[in-house]
Amino acid sequence: MTTQNKPTTNIDHIIYTTPDLQQGIDEIEALFGERPYFGGQHLGKGSHNALLSLGKDVYLEIIAPDPQQPEPESSRSFALDSRSKPQLATWAAATNDMSAIIEQAIQAGYDPGKLTAGGRLTDDGVQLSWQSTRRVEASQGKTPPGDWLIPFVIYWGDTPHPASSKPSQCRLITLEATHPNPASIQQMLSALGLTIQVTQSDQIGLKATLDTPNGRVVLK
Repeated sequence: MTTQNKPTTNIDHIIYTTPDLQQGIDEIEALFGERPYFGGQHLGKGSHNALLSLGKDVYLEIIAPDPQQPEPESSRSFALDSRSKPQLATWAAATNDMSAIIEQAIQAGYDPGKLTAGGRLTDDGVQLSWQSTRRVEASQGKTPPGDWLIPFVIYWGDTPHPASSKPSQCRLITLEATHPNPASIQQMLSALGLTIQVTQSDQIGLKATLDTPNGRVVLK
């Protein structure tokens, strides 16, 4: 008898939103001692990003509204339209089997959302493509269940992983969260096969601890 392998999930990238991309790049460089590089435009989505590798298969994405694009038809990702200051806003989890992880999550009581196709053109002309989940609330600029502490799920397929394109000296050590009801957050994370420390607090937020050329750094 054969046993089907369970889908795997792990931290793929952490997402730092900022009103201005150049400002975000400068802030991370000052904090980490290493400069993120321009990633590309999300055409039709009204945003652009910069990246910094945090290891072999994990990275930091800095994302901001793109003033060179017209206003998108729908709300920008990660509530960019309503965020007035830079912050560690949310994160993404990579999977090796998108359909299986969606089915697993739904059976456990959490709907990760609609499966969508994404892509962008890198600064050196390489087309990146991926599949990801997106809650309907997020697509409407609203706060999804879990208050942005629950990651969307991404599958890269044959696309080269962004973390491997330009290695850095930075490394993600831990990712933690705070929430008034940590048990509810842990339940949703567990449905996706994920575990991070969630501490009870009146404040909702994420905290990443990293090793950088400037030493141990905390990003919130």
